[in-house]
Amino acid sequence: MIKHFINLEWKQFFRSSNFGKSIAIKIFMGFMALYLAGVLLFIGIFLFKALKKLFPEIDPIVVVNNYLVYWILFELVFRYFMQKLPVLNIKPLLILPISRQKITNYVLTKSALSPFNILSLFWIIPFCITLLFKGYPGVNVLSWFISLLSIVLIVNFLNFLINKKNAYFYSILGILVIAIGLEYYKIFEISAVFGDVFNMLYNNPILVLIPMGLLTLVYYLNYKNLKGLLFLDASLKQKSEEAKTQDFAWTNRFGEMAPFLQLDLKLIWRNKRPRMTVFLSIIFLLYGLYFYTQDKLLEIPIILVLAGIFITGIFLSNFGQFIPSWDSSYYSMMMSQNIPLRKYLDSKATLIIFSVVVLFLLSTPYVYFGWEILALNFSCALYNIGINTPMVLLISSMNKKRIDLEKSPMMNTQGMSAAQWIIVFPFLGLPMLIYTIPYLLSNQLIATIVLGVIGIIGILFRNTLMNKITRLYRSKKYAMVAGFKEQN
Repeated sequence: MIKHFINLEWKQFFRSSNFGKSIAIKIFMGFMALYLAGVLLFIGIFLFKALKKLFPEIDPIVVVNNYLVYWILFELVFRYFMQKLPVLNIKPLLILPISRQKITNYVLTKSALSPFNILSLFWIIPFCITLLFKGYPGVNVLSWFISLLSIVLIVNFLNFLINKKNAYFYSILGILVIAIGLEYYKIFEISAVFGDVFNMLYNNPILVLIPMGLLTLVYYLNYKNLKGLLFLDASLKQKSEEAKTQDFAWTNRFGEMAPFLQLDLKLIWRNKRPRMTVFLSIIFLLYGLYFYTQDKLLEIPIILVLAGIFITGIFLSNFGQFIPSWDSSYYSMMMSQNIPLRKYLDSKATLIIFSVVVLFLLSTPYVYFGWEILALNFSCALYNIGINTPMVLLISSMNKKRIDLEKSPMMNTQGMSAAQWIIVFPFLGLPMLIYTIPYLLSNQLIATIVLGVIGIIGILFRNTLMNKITRLYRSKKYAMVAGFKEQN
């Protein structure tokens, strides 16, 4: 039966209308997988030696066990975004004499062979082999390996349950952030507690039954959940959910722009991909922790411009570069109505400017690293508002590819075009160049002031710039409408 399932999926792949696109993506993903496998293999081979050098007084297996909990939490977060649930076109199979048990077991077994599970082995196996060559007890290493393999599969099946409820994911992400914070500030060492647990698994081979038992339990939960959905009439039954509406009445103060702002806010609130732009904006606020804690980078203020532009303008970049593709499913309807195009673009600019202000305010704690950092971030925020906002809107007029908001946000290339590549250079390169010239001619303070003043000049000429951008959008209206109607 498994042979028949594999044969069906093979035919489905090669007979698909998107076969060319699918094979190209799979080739690209194959190269990426080989690269990751090579990196993990390198880590696995030299991990023991590196840990021995970094922590000469601690057994490398103990160090690994101490940080395994972070690896598990990171895997859960990473898989939530990257790993797709196993798919099998089961409706045609339900009218055939094939038991639901076989279909369910096949789908779950297929997921166990996911590249995400296999990639983890590229560092686990070499590390275990190194342990054996270093004289560690074979029984203990084997039981530890089986425990880690069971944990990898537990994470795999837990991901399918977490994907059903976003609340689970945000809870795990919150736990990860809190754990790292407690560990960093030495309030409570989470790693030491869980390290003792994994050390027990290593020192007592019989305890390998615990992760194996948890794996069986998680598999059963997935089996029960999936099997309960394998009915022909499951898709006919309408879901009854509590209606949740957000009218965003507070936007009415913006006058004629209010309907467009409400539309954008609802779009972000209700769809994963635009909502992800907000999530990434919050994550990139932590970007400064890397730059501002590196003494060598603090000595090169030009590089810090990159951090300032990113921190205050990440939403501007991620959301703005896909204007008006976010509205592609109903853009033709909007353009057929008596809707002022200028007001439509003003609403996008207002939302982006609001995001820049909020992100700057959230970044003010970085004043801990010096007033120069706060001043530079403020100048970068002004530059993002005055220059990068109209620039992103200008380049986005090249967008002619639709975006399906119902698609998963990860590994989704819908809406990607030349505009997304062109935008990188002026968005990041131009402010760094503007900052570099006065910095080399004078000092850091003057360079910071110049960058901010150029942003203020852009704000003063905002009306003129928006008029030119509106005329450009109007001239490309029909090309955009035609492009957004193309499904593939």
